[in-house]
Amino acid sequence: MYLKLPKSESEMRLAHLFSALEMSDSSWDTALIFGRINMYYLTGTIQDGVLVLRRNGDVLFFVRRSFERAQAESPLGTVYPMKSYRDMRDYLPSDLGRIFVETDQVPVAVLDRLKKYFRFETVLALDPVMLSLRAVKSQYELEFLRCAGREHDHLLMKIVPEILYEGMSEAQLFGELYHAMMDLHYQGVVRFSGFGTEMQIGQMGFGTTTLEATCFDGPGGMLGASAIVPSVGSRDRLLAKGDLVFVDIGYGYNGYHTDKTQVYSFQGKLPDHALKLHEECIAVQRKAASLLAAGNIPSEIYAEILNSISPELSENFMGYKSRRVSFLGHGIGLVVNEWPVIALGFDSPLTENMVIALEPKSGVPGVGTVGVEDTYVVGRSGGECITGGGRSVLEI
Repeated sequence: MYLKLPKSESEMRLAHLFSALEMSDSSWDTALIFGRINMYYLTGTIQDGVLVLRRNGDVLFFVRRSFERAQAESPLGTVYPMKSYRDMRDYLPSDLGRIFVETDQVPVAVLDRLKKYFRFETVLALDPVMLSLRAVKSQYELEFLRCAGREHDHLLMKIVPEILYEGMSEAQLFGELYHAMMDLHYQGVVRFSGFGTEMQIGQMGFGTTTLEATCFDGPGGMLGASAIVPSVGSRDRLLAKGDLVFVDIGYGYNGYHTDKTQVYSFQGKLPDHALKLHEECIAVQRKAASLLAAGNIPSEIYAEILNSISPELSENFMGYKSRRVSFLGHGIGLVVNEWPVIALGFDSPLTENMVIALEPKSGVPGVGTVGVEDTYVVGRSGGECITGGGRSVLEI
């Protein structure tokens, strides 16, 4: 299924962006969008180019490659071919004034090349403006998120149990899982924001390899294939009777992701203390989900949850030993890790139709990582789960 962004959706997003830019800085002049995800969000296509917004309302989309594909996919009527930034001078003033740029994504070298042809007074950070804008989903977006959630739940509850077998490696689990995902409507890639973030579909592993430290900012762990590829899964760690199996993956459908985690026990029961911690994580998730109501404050939700958990869970809550993250959940959409974050410092109220993944988890010494993760739509009185909800450890 090959879908194009409707013109009405693009126009609505651009109108919201113009309003947000005005609220952020009432004297801005130009916004330059280089990031591929933001570009897609606004134009409906991912190309090598730059989208330019002028305060007077002009929207100009300059494309280096592929101009033909941009014309075919984007509902914008102002798409122009570009070989270098020099070509933009026919349409833009030489002084761009106060410019908004994705400072977290745009290399210094790109700005230096731009400076050869244009002057600008001040560089303003576009990133928080776009993250706030993308945090609230339209009905068009929610449709894809709900589709992703249904298939995600089916994948982890019905398909994963069928592909596990004694003696398979973590790497083989990755391969079998990816194959199964592609047999559904999985888009083929999971996207994350952040400099240098690299992960194929998520974290998965057997037993205590799920307690291994990683560079990824999440509560789970993963040994990975090697030091240079600390993801995908180990070819040497084989599934044995009594093992915990941890699957924490994103699922993308037409650009939009859900996030879900399921824990399994393979041909044996996990220790009682591990099962108890897992069940408490489910209870924590339910309580946090009830607080995902429009108007509630993410930092206050986080504080309330942390103050309510048992001493046993708090020992390794949201990680293992010194490797613990300082959030309970995160926004999700065109990338897995969006705004808002259920963490201290996020003090803006939740808005209806924000989408958030809640992932209470805990490392268990000698066993592995337990806990759950599901994706919720913020509502008027609480979160609506679109990935099935947290389940007990599933015995295979």
